Amino acid sequence: MSSSKFEKIDSHIHLYAAKHISSLAWAGDLPPDHPLNRQNSVDEYRASNSSPSNLKGFVFLETDRKSSLRPEDWKDPLQEVSFLDRIASDLPEPGDGHAIGDAALVRGIVAWAPVPSGTEGLEAYMERLRRACGPATLKKLKGVRYLLQDKDVEIMRNAKTIEGLQWLGKKCLTFDLGVDARSGGMHQLQEAVKMLRRVYQEGEPGPKVIINHMCKPNMRLVPETLHGNIDFEDWKTCILEMARFPQTYMKLSGGFSELPPQEIGDPSPPKTLLPRIMPWAQVIFEAFGPRRTMFGSDWPVCNVGGGGSELAWKNWEALVGLILKEQGFGEDETAMVWAKTAREAYGLD
Repeated sequence: MSSSKFEKIDSHIHLYAAKHISSLAWAGDLPPDHPLNRQNSVDEYRASNSSPSNLKGFVFLETDRKSSLRPEDWKDPLQEVSFLDRIASDLPEPGDGHAIGDAALVRGIVAWAPVPSGTEGLEAYMERLRRACGPATLKKLKGVRYLLQDKDVEIMRNAKTIEGLQWLGKKCLTFDLGVDARSGGMHQLQEAVKMLRRVYQEGEPGPKVIINHMCKPNMRLVPETLHGNIDFEDWKTCILEMARFPQTYMKLSGGFSELPPQEIGDPSPPKTLLPRIMPWAQVIFEAFGPRRTMFGSDWPVCNVGGGGSELAWKNWEALVGLILKEQGFGEDETAMVWAKTAREAYGLD
């Protein structure tokens, strides 16, 4: 069953023009030739995937601009919203890296927001966000993200964080959860489970929580050593716990950052990567099933570990197709992963 017959929505991409790089919190130490130390906007995204007719658009995820919980440090995330507003409104400025007509690709927007500031901070920020964009962008604003993978785990225990997440639920906004098992430590996932339990068990509806990148497990482990491996077993336990909450979803994304790095210009064929990723993917589908799992490329980050911009997006798409085939999914289940789960989770048009 060819994946080309299915409509696709890329549930996780980042965009920024060259003029925005200095505002990215993580870009200061990148070498000049690094794949992320260059413009990665809609023009480059289209080139990376050759704009197949069955790719119906993407969900933009905030790119971790310089920010803090203090209102005086919200300038860069709000400028990012203005950038997305120009894309979503077909109003490109010189140097933006997008063109008239690209608005149709923007299916959803997940903006940065100071979730640990609780109700008061979120309401103040969202008021400023509304002033930074027009109706087209507000219609496509589906949720927010506040990265937790680079923060002290205490922030997940904070009552204000729980309050902020519950506020999102009341406002029908999703929350993208980013934690990192391989680089950040398994304790991040364990704390995230406790946080979700508080969010959903304190009498509030809570938001839909869309978990990024399979929680970034250590897929550099040799598959034959996974049985009984503490990293694999602890990760699996956390994934199964997260899936117990019916409002959680998982993104089948970010794998090229956690698999062994590939050579730029000479990446590994997707079929050779399948045995290494399948044990992890099987756990994801055991936990969430195809109706709560969605395809995402993590472009342009996928270019770093995935062999470069010419092939990384296409190879991740091909690898996901092989995973779905290996799982033995039928047409309905396959269609869910490629697009329908993202539509349902984010409420996309």
